[in-house]
Amino acid sequence: MSVGLTFFVRWRVRLGYPLAIAVLCFSKPIPRSIFIGALVGIGGLWLRAYAAGYLHKHEVLTVTGPYARTRNPLYLGSALLGLGTAIAGRSWISAGLLVAYFVVFYSAVMKKEEAELRERHGSAFDEYAREVPLFLPRLTAAKSPTVGAGSFSFGQYKKNREYQAEIGFLLMISLLLLIWRLRLP
Repeated sequence: MSVGLTFFVRWRVRLGYPLAIAVLCFSKPIPRSIFIGALVGIGGLWLRAYAAGYLHKHEVLTVTGPYARTRNPLYLGSALLGLGTAIAGRSWISAGLLVAYFVVFYSAVMKKEEAELRERHGSAFDEYAREVPLFLPRLTAAKSPTVGAGSFSFGQYKKNREYQAEIGFLLMISLLLLIWRLRLP
C-alpha cells in the first residue's frame, strides 16, 4: 500500500473529530433542519446496523444482505449520516467540508479494502465485484454463486461495535439542538 493511501486510512477517524468541531462551528441549525437531517441520518444508521449484522470481517467474503446490492453498505450508510448532518446543520460550508472529507478519505479506504479482499479471496472477489457496484447500490440483489456469510445476526452487529455510530450521531444532533437553543434571541 502506498504511503499516501496509508495516511488516509490511518487518519480517517482521527481527523473526523476536528471535522465535527468545524461542522458544528459553521452550523446554523433550526428545528426543521435538525428534524429532517435526523430522519436522513436514521436511514444511514439503519443501513449501517443492517450491514454490520452481516459483516464477518476477515473471516468470509460477505455477499448477502445489503452486500448483494453494494460492496460498501457501511460507507453508504456513513454517507447518509454525513448528508443528515449537513442538512441538520444548515450550512453550505459544513456540507462542503463533509463532502470533501468523505470523498478523500472513504475513496482511499474503499480502494485499500478492495485490494485486501482481492488478495484474500481472489477470483471469488473478482466475480462478486463484477456483479455488485462499489458504492451506489443495485436495485435488485445480485445472485452470486460466491459462498459467504448468510443471514443477519444481532450478535455480529454487537461484535462489529456499530452502536458507536449511533452514539456519535445522537451526540451530533444533540449538539446541533444546543447550538440552535443558544442562538435564540
